[in-house]
Amino acid sequence: MASRASQAIRVVRRARPAEAAALSELAMRSKAVWGYNAAFMDACRKELTVPADAVRCNEIWLCEIGRNSAGFYELMPDVDSGHGEVRMCFVDPNFLRRGVGRTMWRHMEERARLCGLSRLGLDADPNAVPFYSAMGMAVTGEAPSGSIPGRMLPRMEKTL
Repeated sequence: MASRASQAIRVVRRARPAEAAALSELAMRSKAVWGYNAAFMDACRKELTVPADAVRCNEIWLCEIGRNSAGFYELMPDVDSGHGEVRMCFVDPNFLRRGVGRTMWRHMEERARLCGLSRLGLDADPNAVPFYSAMGMAVTGEAPSGSIPGRMLPRMEKTL
């Protein structure tokens, strides 16, 4: 039997600047689910911090189940090139494997198309590659981590 949380209506809405700190903590909790040590997580904190100004100005969307923040994403559209960068895409560990990621991804692709984008790209945590592959992304190369010197991340892209 499915839990009440998995049956609840998922709402994807614009995040609010006052939620920036909570989004940052959600990102940290989500990243930590992969078992990274404290030093690694400390090194990632700056990159995973969501500034209130970014929430105010950027495409940052929050998925809610009931009154709970289940996940969020940030899409950085470059309308001139027709390409978008997925800067953040995190699901709260309490909501993993309940369709939150897929719900957010469908919403993000819809937003990308509304912005006139034809391509999405992202630098993936290696542990998240299976999810992104299931969403139609393909590994196209490597990109340096913004947090860990010398660490390379899978670069993934998708044509919409």
